[in-house]
Amino acid sequence: MDTSFNIPSFRQIARESFLMLLGVFCAAVGLESFLLPNDVLDGGVTGISLLMAMITSGRPSIYIFLINIPFLILGWFQIGKFFAIKSFLTISLLAIVIYNFHFPVITDDSLLVAVFGGFFLGLGIGFSIRGGAIIDGTEVLAIYLGKKTGFSVGELILIFNIIIFSVAAYLLSIETALYSIITYFAASRTVDFVLEGFDEYIGVTVISDKHVEVREMILNTLRRGATIYHGSKGFSVMQQEEAHTNIIYTVITRLELARLESEIHQIDPSAFIVMSKVKDIRGGMIKKLPLKKLKKK
Repeated sequence: MDTSFNIPSFRQIARESFLMLLGVFCAAVGLESFLLPNDVLDGGVTGISLLMAMITSGRPSIYIFLINIPFLILGWFQIGKFFAIKSFLTISLLAIVIYNFHFPVITDDSLLVAVFGGFFLGLGIGFSIRGGAIIDGTEVLAIYLGKKTGFSVGELILIFNIIIFSVAAYLLSIETALYSIITYFAASRTVDFVLEGFDEYIGVTVISDKHVEVREMILNTLRRGATIYHGSKGFSVMQQEEAHTNIIYTVITRLELARLESEIHQIDPSAFIVMSKVKDIRGGMIKKLPLKKLKKK
């Protein structure tokens, strides 16, 4: 938890403000043009708000604002002051937009409503997160309970949504709950797409006796950067000199993965390769290395 305010730069404020505004607009389109007119829910706090509005015939905007307040207070202490303030402003703006403006209804086809309502809502959530805020407080509670219970954030969110959709099936109808599940999955996949971007990066660790050739291949053929770790082979009890090896780590896009595996197999068929998804990257050499620099080497 942060204990003081670190004033961000004007450029950062402008970028985050734009992303939050874009997130509010996309979420409002998803709610007003698809979900609300057709009585379809989503998961999380948004789903609870829509369910409460359907049951009580109240205004969804009011429920979205009120139900998120406890999560914002929790976020103030668990994540940070700036996060809570930006999230409060984003959620308030979304509630104001939904309360005062009405977007045209695009379709009444239940499947299209579930898919595209989830898509636009996912865009809104994703852009808001990129701006450093949220429009749904479920993840804040999941992070807090995860520290207390040992469950992962994903597992807790899944439990929350199972409860929400079960209540919706009981109070409304099973059909409504099923379409709401489609909305939730469409929204969650869209959020992942917005946060991870077009290029899904893969971290690759290579342990090979021919590490020099593998490193040169990554630099010259794939034109990617690489980091070298010095290690020892664990199966050598005496840790002799020949047990020492260099471990290569590089980050590539998903589309380059098959080529990397093929090139490594040609160099050393017995190479040990470990691959893992990379959620986000900051700094370093992400773009491909220019050919001119490689030729000089």
